[in-house]
Amino acid sequence: MLVNLRRKIVMERTHKWFGTLLLHSPASIRSLRKVPVLGGLIHRLSHRILPINERLSVRIQAGPAQGICLEVNPRTGDAYRRGELELATQKVLAERLRPGMVFYDLGANIGLFSLLAARLVGAGGRVFSFEPDAEVAARLRRNIEQNGFSNITVVEAGIWSVNANVRFITSDTSSPERSSGKLVIGESEAGGKPVRCISLDDFIQTAPPPDAIKCDVEGAELEALRGAKRLFETQRPWIVCEMHSEANNRTARDFLGHMGYSIESLDVNHIVGLPLPRPAAARSVHA
Repeated sequence: MLVNLRRKIVMERTHKWFGTLLLHSPASIRSLRKVPVLGGLIHRLSHRILPINERLSVRIQAGPAQGICLEVNPRTGDAYRRGELELATQKVLAERLRPGMVFYDLGANIGLFSLLAARLVGAGGRVFSFEPDAEVAARLRRNIEQNGFSNITVVEAGIWSVNANVRFITSDTSSPERSSGKLVIGESEAGGKPVRCISLDDFIQTAPPPDAIKCDVEGAELEALRGAKRLFETQRPWIVCEMHSEANNRTARDFLGHMGYSIESLDVNHIVGLPLPRPAAARSVHA
């Protein structure tokens, strides 16, 4: 038993050492994984030494989220550590979120934007983090705990046009951070299991409505927007949304335009929707 315990301790230390080495390796070294033959050898060796589900806690070094701690996969966590992951979205949150605001993070994953928002809105604000993947939601809760935030509520559910159980396909091993899981209806892909999904129009019946929304729901953008029609009509939150297809991009722009929003392109994959002032007659109708 003592021998097994020592072996376990040695393995854990080896995993941590190798994971830290991977996480802090220069980009030139990491790029070797893309070299034919050599990349395959490096891939097999790294998986022999380091389990696919290995996690390390890192502190973000730069950018709006500087100082926040995250539990990341050492193979893919370097962009988190350097503060470069989706930097344009980070900057929008830093520019527009204010103390006391309510922020909804749709598709929160491990919590980069939830944690940044929690710091920006302060103790008087609230963050609601929606994540349907149970394993990812558990990591999200650990990240919240290690950063000491008490103004974040994790909602373990997907966002959809109605309250329903919708089939959810989790990320495969090509996405170590499990960031590409998606909700599907009528697709031919096998696998997945039903998860609880909610519409924002129903959610705000018992929760404070958002002043701002970040939406990254892996192709379910239109379903999420359609389930928040009354919210956009009455509460007028601004939204930053990642688009996962050109068709969704066009339709989402049309939807928000009909809701009285101006649309800005943040980068190749993201748009920002800002509520336009409504005419006095329209305001009186919704008052």
